[in-house]
Amino acid sequence: MAQFTLATPVTEHDMRQLRVGDSVSLNGVIFGIRDATQRRIFDDGVAPPVDLHGAICLHTAPNVKKEDGRYVPVCIGTTTSTRMERFTPGLIEQYGVRGIVGKAGLGEGSARAMQRYGACYLAIVGGAAALETTQIEAIEAVYWEDLMPECIWQLRVNMLGPLTVAIDAHGGNLYEQVREDAAKRMRDVYRELGLE
Repeated sequence: MAQFTLATPVTEHDMRQLRVGDSVSLNGVIFGIRDATQRRIFDDGVAPPVDLHGAICLHTAPNVKKEDGRYVPVCIGTTTSTRMERFTPGLIEQYGVRGIVGKAGLGEGSARAMQRYGACYLAIVGGAAALETTQIEAIEAVYWEDLMPECIWQLRVNMLGPLTVAIDAHGGNLYEQVREDAAKRMRDVYRELGLE
């Protein structure tokens, strides 16, 4: 398991060097997105107002306040990625997104797109919003404010992480590994109990 520090935007090469279990910290700009953002893109057919090629997207709808006409972070946590599975392959294939930061994982369609195009899912610890917020230096821009708080948030980050590579661009999938290990252990337990 290796440790990486990546600057955004990232390249296919950046992401293909990562393997499941590696630790990643991010510097630069990432984009916060959530359900409403992606419904507008994919269900309503509205192209994103910002170039997402090489981008890392964070599944979030942050708590913010406005000071002197600018948004400042109060608490920027991460939401569950699983329910956004239907959007992720399109983000990767059509818009060039190279990474998703979230929790709870993504499905097979996303994993296949990541393998084909060179992208990764970077898992963040659930409940780490207080730490995560300190790693966000600024909210640089907000797009589609009418979707507040599910806008597109342009966030400047400094050493965001550590993040764990949970789905890599080589077919590795930490969630699948855990499910397989759990199933094997259950079989072993049943065998020891004489229930098999």
